[in-house]
Amino acid sequence: MTTRDVDAGLGPHLWEQPPAKWDADADDTLVCVHTRDETHDVRTFLFRARNPSLFRYRPGQFLTFELVIDGETINRCYTLSSPPTRPDTVSITVKRKVGGKVSNWLHDNIRPGSEVKAVGIAGDFTCTLNPAEKYLFLSGGSGVTPLMSMLRTHVDLGLDRDIVFAHSARTPRDIIFRHELAGMVAGTKLLKTAFVCESAGEDAGWSEPTGFLDLAMLSTIAPDFKAREIFCCGPEPYMNAVRAMLRGAGFDMAHYHEESFTFGQQAEGGPAEAAVPAGAPAVGASAASEGGFQIAFTKLGQTITCAPDQFILDAAKAAGMRLPFSCAKGLCGTCKTKKLSGEVDMNHGGGIRKREIDQGMILICCSKPLSDITLEK
Repeated sequence: MTTRDVDAGLGPHLWEQPPAKWDADADDTLVCVHTRDETHDVRTFLFRARNPSLFRYRPGQFLTFELVIDGETINRCYTLSSPPTRPDTVSITVKRKVGGKVSNWLHDNIRPGSEVKAVGIAGDFTCTLNPAEKYLFLSGGSGVTPLMSMLRTHVDLGLDRDIVFAHSARTPRDIIFRHELAGMVAGTKLLKTAFVCESAGEDAGWSEPTGFLDLAMLSTIAPDFKAREIFCCGPEPYMNAVRAMLRGAGFDMAHYHEESFTFGQQAEGGPAEAAVPAGAPAVGASAASEGGFQIAFTKLGQTITCAPDQFILDAAKAAGMRLPFSCAKGLCGTCKTKKLSGEVDMNHGGGIRKREIDQGMILICCSKPLSDITLEK
């Protein structure tokens, strides 16, 4: 045991009793136990529960962190790079970006022993819901994290499935998990990896493809890609290009899956904001005539009308309000708001704790009004 382990609070006493499943409602504090630099600007942060607990989740899912930065509480989603086959800890892998408020704060402040709060693990971007004999994993930049979780799970379980893992990066020095992937290939029979870099950068000996992934490259990397279940994650332009490429090649998109959040963009640029095109009509007379309810935002000093079958966030967007949100599916918690009065029908996906609901908090992205509502926002 190292001094760093002791300082992080680890010790034999933690395992005197078999740990229970981690429950964010009961204990939402995670303790950093280790950090590891993956590239010059990408770092992995490994966490355990404050009280000994086992994390149960599907590979590819995400965790929502509640971070206090400069006195402001910020919710951010990060896909887990760790596999559920190593249940005592979870890890996220974060790229530092110029001007990135959250990524820079994590790199500059989180060390072994640091504590952060988190909401339960969620998400449906996982190969376990779409089992197949042959996979193609396509990732760009830090979008590699959920796919690495899936791959690590396969390797840990000795499944040795036919997986082609194609990763795109700026230069060879930007390839995340490069050495670990090489070790996985050496230890398995069916795994194949391929890297596509925009340029060779400072690597004069780079011999793999340069440029951007296209159909010709893909056909060389995975000639039978049409027969594979494809999972894709990366920056939005990357995923847009992959979708267009696959559709143009006649791929059956029923076997294509992508991460539905643009995690990296939201983490660096802040959460998306509800917006409305200039001149678009606000919800008003038509909603009121159908029995709409009044939604009052006390801090913003604005009141809108929301139809009974309409989510509050959607009504706010239609009215031209700019409110923070991220997933719009009740998963991430970014739009969490205190309800001061009124009743709602909320169908969330795990982005809010039971005790927060008991305290009157709601997620406006998945809440429909049952009466007039007053919000502390």
